[in-house]
Amino acid sequence: MDKYNEFLTIAKTLNQELKIIPVLYGSLGLSRVAKVDFSPQDIDILVPFIFLKERWPELKTTIEGLGYELTDLHEHEFRKAEFKIGIAYLEDLRLFADVDYKSLLKNVDDRAVYYTLSISDYKKVYSKSLLDGYRRNKNNNKDQRKLDFLNEFEQKGH
Repeated sequence: MDKYNEFLTIAKTLNQELKIIPVLYGSLGLSRVAKVDFSPQDIDILVPFIFLKERWPELKTTIEGLGYELTDLHEHEFRKAEFKIGIAYLEDLRLFADVDYKSLLKNVDDRAVYYTLSISDYKKVYSKSLLDGYRRNKNNNKDQRKLDFLNEFEQKGH
C-alpha cells in the first residue's frame, strides 16, 4: 500500500473516531497538490493543537489502534512496517510560516476528509524551513529544491 492510501486510512479513522479533519502536509501533501512525486519518506499530518496536549491520550490510542507504535514522543512520531507518521499541530502554520490554516483546501477522497495547503502556502513553508540550519543539513537541501520547483511551477501558471 502506498503512503497516500495509508494516509486516507488514517484520515478516515481520525474523521470518524475523533472528529478531526487532518491536514496532509510535508512532501506527501506537496506531491498530491503539485501532482509530482517528491518521494516522501514519511506521512506528515497536522491536527488541532488540543490533540497534542489535552487530548493526546485519545489521539495516541487511535493511532495505535491502526497498528502503529509510538517511537518518538517529542516528535509525535509513529511507525508501522514501512510507514512512519509525524504529527504536528495545525495552528503552527500561522506561527511558523504565516499560513492561514482556516482557509486551507478541503478534500474528500474515498470518504476521507482532509485539508491541503496551496502552492503559495507551500512556498511560505519551504521558504521558512530554509532558515532552519538543522533542517537544511538534515534534509540535504531538499527544501531548497522544493522551493525552486514551486517557484518554477508558479511561473508556468499552475
